[in-house]
Amino acid sequence: MNKKNILAFLVTLFLSFLLVVNLGKIDRFHFPSVAQSNQPIDLTVSAAASLQDALKAIKPIYEKGHPEVGITYNFGSSGSLQQQIEQGAPVDLFISAAIDKMDALEKQGLLLTATRRDLLKNQMVLVTPASHKKNNPKLDNFDDLTTKEITTIALGEPKSVPAGKYGQEVLNYFKIAERVNSQAVYAKDVRQVLNYVATGNVDAAIIYRTDAQVSDRVQIVATAPENSHSPVIYPVAVIQNSDNPETATEFVEFLTTLEAQALFEEYGFVPVVSY
Repeated sequence: MNKKNILAFLVTLFLSFLLVVNLGKIDRFHFPSVAQSNQPIDLTVSAAASLQDALKAIKPIYEKGHPEVGITYNFGSSGSLQQQIEQGAPVDLFISAAIDKMDALEKQGLLLTATRRDLLKNQMVLVTPASHKKNNPKLDNFDDLTTKEITTIALGEPKSVPAGKYGQEVLNYFKIAERVNSQAVYAKDVRQVLNYVATGNVDAAIIYRTDAQVSDRVQIVATAPENSHSPVIYPVAVIQNSDNPETATEFVEFLTTLEAQALFEEYGFVPVVSY
C-alpha cells in the first residue's frame, strides 16, 4: 500500500470515528429511547378538601384506563392551594371550590386558560352533631343560631376557605352575622369544620352538603337558600408550568365525562357540564 492509499485510509477511519461519536451524542441527547418515552407520568392535582372522597373514588377508575399515569392528590383549602401555586409549587392541575381563587391565578398568567371550565356545584347547609336531639339545644334553622343556648359555631376561615366565605354570606343574608360572630370557631378547611361538629366540639356548623353526607355523626337541619350566598362553583384548570400539560388536559376532559360526573353526583355534587 503506497503512502497516498495509507493516508486516505487513515482519513476515512478518522471520519468514521467522528461520525460514530456524533451519532451517539445525537441519540443520547436528542432522540430518547422507547423506554425513556414510556416512563410513567405522575400527575399532581391540587384540589379543594371537599372533593377528596369523590376524587379518591375517581383515581382508580382513571388509572385503570390510563396505566401509564399515576395521580397524586394534594387536598386543602382553595386559598392555601392558590398560594402554593403562586409560590411555584409543582402542580399540574387545580380544582378550586371558588371562582375567585381561580380568577386570581388566571390574572397572573398561571393557568392554561383554554383548559379552564366550571366543573361542579354544591350547596351550603347548617349541621349539628348527630346527637343533637338528645344532648344539644333546639336548633332547626339559621335564625336559631342566635339563641343563648348556642355557644359555638364552626366556620371555615373566610379569607382562605371558600366554605367559610359562603357561610359568612349566609349569616349576613339572615342578618345575624353581628350577633353570632363572637361564637365562631374558625377552621383551616371545610373538613376541619366537619370534624369540629362531628366530634361534638361545637354546637353547629355551616358546611357543604357533600361534606355533611360523608359523615354519620352529623345531621343536616337546614339548607341555605340558593340566593343567600355566592354560587358554589368548582372551576378546574391546568397550571401554566405543568410538566405534563397534555396529560393534565386529558384528565380534565375525563372529569367532564358522563362516567366521572355520575360519580360526583353519588357524592352529592351537582354537575355543571351539560350533554
